[in-house]
This record gives sequence, C-alpha cells and structure tokens, in this order.
Amino acid sequence: MANAIALVKKYVDKLDEVYKLASLTNVLESDAATVRQGTNTNEILIPKIDMDGLADYSRSGGYVDGDDKLTWETVKFDYDRGRAFSVDAMDDEETIGISFGMLSSQFIRNKVVPEMDAYRFAKYAGTSGITVKSEALTTGDQACSAITAANTVLDEAEVNAEGRILFLTPTLHNLIIALDTYKSRAMLEGFSSVVKVPQTRFYTEIDLLDGKTTGEEIGGYKKAQAGKNINFMIIDKSAVIQFTKHVVNKIITPEANQTADAWKFFYRAYGLTDVYENKVKGVYCSHSTT
Repeated sequence: MANAIALVKKYVDKLDEVYKLASLTNVLESDAATVRQGTNTNEILIPKIDMDGLADYSRSGGYVDGDDKLTWETVKFDYDRGRAFSVDAMDDEETIGISFGMLSSQFIRNKVVPEMDAYRFAKYAGTSGITVKSEALTTGDQACSAITAANTVLDEAEVNAEGRILFLTPTLHNLIIALDTYKSRAMLEGFSSVVKVPQTRFYTEIDLLDGKTTGEEIGGYKKAQAGKNINFMIIDKSAVIQFTKHVVNKIITPEANQTADAWKFFYRAYGLTDVYENKVKGVYCSHSTT
C-alpha cells in the first residue's frame, strides 16, 4: 500500500506541473492575501478604497480634513467544473502504468487548461466598461498599429504600464516578428510579458457544455454563436480578479475503490474570473469584424 500511496503522490505532483506549464492565464492569478471569505461559501470580498482629493492649505487654518473609505465588494464564484474517470487495474498494469498516467495528464493538458483559458478570456472580453475594438488585422503593420493604438488608449486612462501583458494569436505574433524592425521589436519588449494564445482559446464568447444534456455529453466548451475571434488583448494584471479557490486532483487506488477494481481519477476546478469595477480601463480587447 505504501508503494501505491507514493505513486498517487507522484501523479498528483505531475498533474499540478502539467497545469502550470500549459496554462496561458496562470500569469494573471491574483494574490489570495488580498481577498477574504464572504458571508456565504460561494463568494469572496474584494477591498475597494476611495478618498477625497487635495484641498487648499490655509496658513491660519491649516489642513482641510478629508474622507477616506474602505469598502468590501462581494464577488461570487462563477466557475465550477469537474469530471471523473476510471481505468481498470489490469488495463493499467498491462500497459506498465501508462494508461492511467496518460489519461490524467492528457485530460488536464488537452481539456481542462484550454477550457479555463477560453473561459477567462471570454469573461474579460465580455466585461462591461472595458475598451473593445472591432478590426480586421491581416498584416504585421496593421497589427503593430492596432497594438500601438491600444497602448495609447491605456496610457490616456493612466493604466500602469509596467503590469501590462499582451495576449495575441500566434498568427499576429508571427506577422509582427516577420517585420523585423526596431519599432516592432520595441513594441513587444514594452510589455511585461507577451503570451501567444491559440485561436481555439481566444473568443469573445463561449458556451460551456454541461456533459449531461443531449448533444453536450462530451463536455468541454465551444465558441458561442455570437462569439468573435479575438485578435489580441492587453490586460493589466492588477485590473483583474482571477482566483482559484479549490482545485481537486483526487486519485483513488484500486485497493481503496469500493465499487470496482480500477483506478479512479477525479478533477474539479472552482474559482472566479472578474475585473475590478474601478479598473475596467485596464483591459483592452481587439476582435475580428465578423
């Protein structure tokens, strides 16, 4: 049994590594220390602070008292997805342990992570108040001009330049790289990081398949009928709330399985994706015109 426990621990560690390596939105994960538990279990509280501006100073009367106010915004968790799989003990043994290992790791890499990325990008893109631009970008020059224009909008909104992350499709990225000019290189180097996002994860709207309704048994996600392809997004990390409260990589060995001689793999992800109300200008989305 000790060997089985060690094997389970090895699998779980590997699954966590797969998520970290494959997730494109992991870079936006918020600091858990900045939030606190809400009254209900399905919500957290986000701190918001507001204060008065400067007032005239009087040599006789001194300072004018100002008012500052700290409030807590209630945000509900909006993502709760999971699946369970079984692998017969003999199937796994006869493939030298490959069957179960491949199932669990490939499930996270090929199913879980793409969906979580797609959900987050679509949620940010659909947030009211962010800057959205519909445009067709087919050349490197057009892409550079569009990204430069987006940066100008963020600059005018006084968005922190140091925390901006550029997410763009590999197609646009390669068009920009192909220009091989000082301006194009300098533009990309101006971001804290540049992340290439496959178009299959980059839509303004998606539908999550429930896994139970007829036609949705396979689960996962698909581009929504009204969804559009995203060209690029610029996101100030401090503008978004991306908090993963609970992730389960639960593995039950055949010895512990009460219903079958099989390995059992459970996966569940529970969290939220949102944008701070007072920082919506920190998100810019460019999407296709059709």
